[in-house]
Amino acid sequence: MIEDKAKELGRLIGQSTEYKEVKRAGDTLNEDKDTVALLQRMEQLRVEAQRMMAGGQRPTEEMERELDTLLGQIQGRSAYQRLLVAQENFDKVMGRVNDWILEGIEKGAASPIITLS
Repeated sequence: MIEDKAKELGRLIGQSTEYKEVKRAGDTLNEDKDTVALLQRMEQLRVEAQRMMAGGQRPTEEMERELDTLLGQIQGRSAYQRLLVAQENFDKVMGRVNDWILEGIEKGAASPIITLS
């Protein structure tokens, strides 16, 4: 029963406008090859910096400057901004869903009556 309800909730979330917008915004961003290249370079630098820190070294100033430059370039791109806004809206919906689930759990735990539907 719980599995069925969870799958139904997932289906409804997948049909929400907020989820659809995150998906569209992500697809649009993935089609923007220049932005994808910038994000990939940022990820490479992040991994390299983590590796250095794990080895007791500090990332170079050049790496930090390049990361700052890349971040500035990415933040100015409309596809990236659209994805951030869409993700934030979806996160708000999921926060409300989690609150509703918690509310249901609390009511269920307080109820002496057991229901199977």
